[in-house]
Amino acid sequence: MRNEELAELGQQLRVDSVRAADAAQSGHPTSSMSAADLIAVLLAHHLRYDFDRPDHPGNDRLIFSKGHASPLLYALYRAAGVVDDAELLTFRHRGSPLEGHPTPRLPWVDVATGSLGQGLPIGVGMALAGQRLDRLPYRVWVLSGDSEMAEGSVWEAVEQAGYSRLDNLTLLLDVNRLGQRGPTRHEWDLDAYGRRLRSFDWHTIEIDGHDVAAIDSAYQEAAATHHKPTAIIARTHKGRGVAEVDDKEGFHGKPLPHAEAAIEELGGIRSIRVDPAAPPDTPVMAAAPSAEVEPPVYAVGDEIATRDAFGAALAALGSRRGDVVALDGEVGDSTRLAAFGAAHPQRYFEFYIAEQQLVAAAVGMRARGHLPFASTFAAFLTRAHDVIRMAAVSDTGIQLVGSHAGVSIGEDGPSQMGLEDLAMMRAVHGSTVLYPCDANQTVRLVEDMAELPGIGYLRTTRGATPVVYGPGETFPVGGSRVLRSGDRDRVTLVAAGITVHEALKAADLLATEGIDVRVIDLYSVKPVDTGTLQAAADATDCLVTVEDHHPEGGLGDAVAAAFADGRPQPRLVRLAVRSLPGSATPGEQLHLAGIDAESITAAVRLLVGQAVVP
Repeated sequence: MRNEELAELGQQLRVDSVRAADAAQSGHPTSSMSAADLIAVLLAHHLRYDFDRPDHPGNDRLIFSKGHASPLLYALYRAAGVVDDAELLTFRHRGSPLEGHPTPRLPWVDVATGSLGQGLPIGVGMALAGQRLDRLPYRVWVLSGDSEMAEGSVWEAVEQAGYSRLDNLTLLLDVNRLGQRGPTRHEWDLDAYGRRLRSFDWHTIEIDGHDVAAIDSAYQEAAATHHKPTAIIARTHKGRGVAEVDDKEGFHGKPLPHAEAAIEELGGIRSIRVDPAAPPDTPVMAAAPSAEVEPPVYAVGDEIATRDAFGAALAALGSRRGDVVALDGEVGDSTRLAAFGAAHPQRYFEFYIAEQQLVAAAVGMRARGHLPFASTFAAFLTRAHDVIRMAAVSDTGIQLVGSHAGVSIGEDGPSQMGLEDLAMMRAVHGSTVLYPCDANQTVRLVEDMAELPGIGYLRTTRGATPVVYGPGETFPVGGSRVLRSGDRDRVTLVAAGITVHEALKAADLLATEGIDVRVIDLYSVKPVDTGTLQAAADATDCLVTVEDHHPEGGLGDAVAAAFADGRPQPRLVRLAVRSLPGSATPGEQLHLAGIDAESITAAVRLLVGQAVVP
């Protein structure tokens, strides 16, 4: 296309953004209008994409990190001929795949965006996949707004991209000066962004974002830049082309007040059709498994930390499956993820202390067809909660592993203790939450996680615990194990992970006193084994949950939910970490929290005593 035609395409994208928002009577047309020329030149001259084959491995990837500019994305799809005019005008309507912010309901959208600051970290994951896993020449384009450059997740991504020399990554920074409530921090000071990006080893190009020739030249320069990611920092006008809203405050997130006049001012409706360049037919370099390695096995009675079993199990899984990749947050020696790195260094990615980037990269790699396991301390995953939440919106199957959970880690104290992680992960849409108590159970659950839909979470324990189950036993997701039971059971103890061992000790102590109790290992915290819990309630009418977690949102709440919806409610007693821990030994921590064998035994004695009082 000639420059005049590119400018016309930009105007078409603006008009269609205005039309879509007007039809919905909501949306963000002015944020779309500022970036229209950037996207027009990209679509016409630089994006290599087969819209008939969105899964083509050689396709470039385009992420709208400023997801509120979705009208512009849908206008692009109309220009590419994959969305017609009638569908464009269903924007934000019930049942339409053209949602307020993009989601993978549309086959050309890889990941959901709209929570600002996530597009670039996800793009880093995709670019790393292209560089080290796929070894394909596709380019990752990320459209970001200037407001979201205040997000810490963006700068985690900026540093990782510079460090990794991701020359297949281009950031299109739409500096339109205005945020939601007024001017952005740096307004039109392009060099303020440039200085920061260059300090992280980025190549930067500062341009007029409405000069199509300058945009075209910048894209060519980005493609010719080696060993550095490129940021094209474009000065633009929010609401460009319509005098009533051009660079005016007060119009963010609103349809234009006079849409018909705006469309006329922009030159009217157009129907320019663009066929982007085809992606190269480069052979896919699939990662081959290195060897047939059996999962590790452990002898009953041995004492093995579940974190140790996790590391060994994932390394073995990686030997059998070339799509498995591991992502670390600089704690791989503690989480034992380093075992995977030693066995499969090409598929091991270090993100240092940057948990948002850690999880976002997993999302990006999963979107490129790889199976990521991302691991750090359970406490530190809370920093990435919004990325996890948005991964669920994307329906992205990533597997997360949190180690050093609960007070049982001992002397390190509360800053290192994951005491909220079960609640956080249970609340994620479509998630699976698993908490093994021994090494063989951990091995099996790691194997099963590779087949899970949606987001999986495995909680591992720092200290060594006895192996309870024999090798080869199965642990279906949504199941549980009854470890003690009899006809004379008076109370049911429901535990998971570290507290299973405390519950078993308590059961043995109580048996010497003539008090029989049932013990359930509820390793699947979500989905929960409702049937087994209801059978236990029918038999004993009293359930005691024991968890190394705060009482809110964890094991106790999962058990309580099994008796919702009108089911008969048994007596439910919850033993959990209710006070703020300090430093102490693991055994002391469990006792101080009231979740060790002695505390469980005392609680059961009290319950049984109360039950027989007339």
